[in-house]
Amino acid sequence: MTHTSAQKSAPSVSGHPRISSFALALCTAAALWTGAAHAQSAPPAPAASTAKRKPVTLAQAQPQQASQGQTFEEEIVPQRYANNPNVDAFINDMVARYDFNADALHALFASASYSATAVKLVTPSPTPGTKNWRAYQARFLDTVRINAGVKFWRANQATLQRASDEFGVPPEVIVGIIGVETIYGRYMGNFRVLDALTTLAFDYPDTPNRADRMATFRKNLEDYLVWTRDAQLDPSSVLGSYTGAIGIPQFLPSSIVQYAVDYEGNHHIDLRASTADAIGSVANYLKQNGWETGRPVVWKIANDAGSQGIAQAAADGKPDPRWPLVQLLRSGLALNEPNVDIAAEGGTPVTVIDLPTPGRATEYMLGLKNFYVITRYNRSFFYALSVYQLGQRVKAQMLASQSGADAGADTGGDVGGDVSTGPSNGTTTLTPQQLQQLQQLRQARPTQPQAQPQ
Repeated sequence: MTHTSAQKSAPSVSGHPRISSFALALCTAAALWTGAAHAQSAPPAPAASTAKRKPVTLAQAQPQQASQGQTFEEEIVPQRYANNPNVDAFINDMVARYDFNADALHALFASASYSATAVKLVTPSPTPGTKNWRAYQARFLDTVRINAGVKFWRANQATLQRASDEFGVPPEVIVGIIGVETIYGRYMGNFRVLDALTTLAFDYPDTPNRADRMATFRKNLEDYLVWTRDAQLDPSSVLGSYTGAIGIPQFLPSSIVQYAVDYEGNHHIDLRASTADAIGSVANYLKQNGWETGRPVVWKIANDAGSQGIAQAAADGKPDPRWPLVQLLRSGLALNEPNVDIAAEGGTPVTVIDLPTPGRATEYMLGLKNFYVITRYNRSFFYALSVYQLGQRVKAQMLASQSGADAGADTGGDVGGDVSTGPSNGTTTLTPQQLQQLQQLRQARPTQPQAQPQ
């Protein structure tokens, strides 16, 4: 979400004794629930009244066993957060703002373990690898995901259509997100969410954005504790990714609180076991983040050198659409979209998506508002375009199978989601006007372009 997914879901601990037994965990959870009852009956403190939340009813399936081929995380340090001054201050804040039971929280955090693996996975490499769009695309648009997507769509066709009708998000976009995130619930992560969030909230690695990332994870830890308390869940039992993302759609706790919905109609929200809740929650997330019903996600750019040069000049790595289409067109960029009404779309803001691959010319596309909305789920351009293209591939195979064609045939082709093969390595002379426009666009770029995480 949501979150920071499209991440490897490393699994949780196995073969290492926990400081607390399951019985202690249940006792801790019971104490937290007692605090929840107190929170509902006690009068709000004047300074904290605005922070209190209306309890919600949520449910979580029992954690699943690790799938074949997954490994369990082993690098943990127990009791790092017992008698920890930063954790103690956090506990005091939770008691003051949400009427938690202090003793129960101290016991809970005494049972939490430092996850060295989570820290390693969020630490940037000292020698970052070269971005490779074609390798990334191949990873997420493989036969396994496409076939699994067709199976998922068929099994949940009515729910997908209902969500599309209600939230305005096409089924293929929902299918694309869930496919990229977890291969339709196949890999949801086996880290204890309590360990992951506590580690990253209090021991985030030394990076330039450490303060901001710690604040984000502390907020998610706060929301996680409130959520599990209101849902009467044992907070030490829930499993997820190494950043604490949970379930089929990999929602972080803050996204669960804001966007998760009961789409199964059983008065519970269960993102690990209910595909209906996962589908409805993804659709609601996109809608609440500004999805525009019936609008495109991307437009293709013509392959001539002039268009590619303008795209290169306008590509600043920022996902929010800021260039009016007409400005790029007047600079010499041409679309490879014969059905686009240029006159009507001139004022449409777009962003230039750059897709570098070593040994190849960088590929470019134009992203519209709906592309930006997908990046709210994960900021990576690679991620957002893979979601879109996977959904398009699954949709094409669904349509082929419904029309009696061989569902296993190659439906890759150009189904509206693939990028072009990029410009040739040759050169084409630009007109003086195009050169002038190109220079103006380059001067308009920020001096320090924001690089999107891939």
